[in-house]
Amino acid sequence: MASIALRDVGKSYGHHPVLHDVNVDIRDGEFVILVGPSGCGKSTLLRMIAGLEEVTDGDIAIGNRVVNDLAPKERDIAMVFQNYALYPHMTVAENMAFSLRLAGAAKAQKDEAVRRAAAILDLETLLDRYPRELSGGQRQRVAMGRAIVRDPAVFLFDEPLSNLDAKLRVQMRTEIKALHQRLKTTMVYVTHDQIEAMTMADRIVVMNGGRVEQVGAPLDLYDRPANLFVAGFIGSPAMNLFAGEVASGDGAPAFRIADGTRLPLPEGAVGLQPGRRVTYGIRPEHMELSDGSGGDAEATVAVVEPTGSETQVFCRLGNADAVGVFRDRVAAQPGDRIALRFRRERILLFDTGTGERIAS
Repeated sequence: MASIALRDVGKSYGHHPVLHDVNVDIRDGEFVILVGPSGCGKSTLLRMIAGLEEVTDGDIAIGNRVVNDLAPKERDIAMVFQNYALYPHMTVAENMAFSLRLAGAAKAQKDEAVRRAAAILDLETLLDRYPRELSGGQRQRVAMGRAIVRDPAVFLFDEPLSNLDAKLRVQMRTEIKALHQRLKTTMVYVTHDQIEAMTMADRIVVMNGGRVEQVGAPLDLYDRPANLFVAGFIGSPAMNLFAGEVASGDGAPAFRIADGTRLPLPEGAVGLQPGRRVTYGIRPEHMELSDGSGGDAEATVAVVEPTGSETQVFCRLGNADAVGVFRDRVAAQPGDRIALRFRRERILLFDTGTGERIAS
């Protein structure tokens, strides 16, 4: 096992920079997920850790050695790709043992490594099959088994579940997390799916435009996003964000959307000057239906989406779109008016100019 340190890491293709001053420390045995929209640089950064891309600026260290100039085979890493990359003419056992065969390992060593990996991944009855005889999930487990037999210091995963259907993705998320709990090996995992990141990671690195926006535990990012990008990216449905300003008036200050709709400020919001431009954030599940007597705002229903365990209600609040997630069944129809109550302790405010969260 090994830690990974990224120090002022940058990457450019000619005169086009794609990564800027990336600084991240990954602890020994930690499961870290790089997440962000397409083109944010997360896969490029993973390939730089693997040695498949050259480092333009800064240093990458695995364990206690800088690996910038080391070939991939010298870094003690194993990588699992999106497309499985299995050899169709080899059996499952032969695919899993291939790297050991290239290294000249003895037959007994290869057999023991394959047997151990197959037991971990529940592949023992499939060792004599060929890739064409396997399901997508089984092929992905074989690709992971091929990595496990190498007993690397670091596992790297590049969007390994992208080719699987929705049900299988959920199953494989659980299997990869369980694999990490068994092996206790450092894992770095790339995905654009923030649900994967939230459910699997010890810590998440949120990237955007080649830069790291925030690093933290999943619930820390969810509850305390550093800026508007993280607030809007982490969470499904996304956080409701309303642009407006702090308004004075009768009683305590409030937040006012451009059309004049007023919303309550969060608990502990002090020192905010009237007229200050801020963006108001509240997650869909932190809005509650009210009988009208204790509501904070009224909204017009646009779409109602029952999912069974909860109901998502898309609505128009003033001149802004909003979505609420409610555990109760909602009888409202499009065009109906509903009263909403906001959980004060869950309201977040962001500076509209900088995008940074305002501490409260």
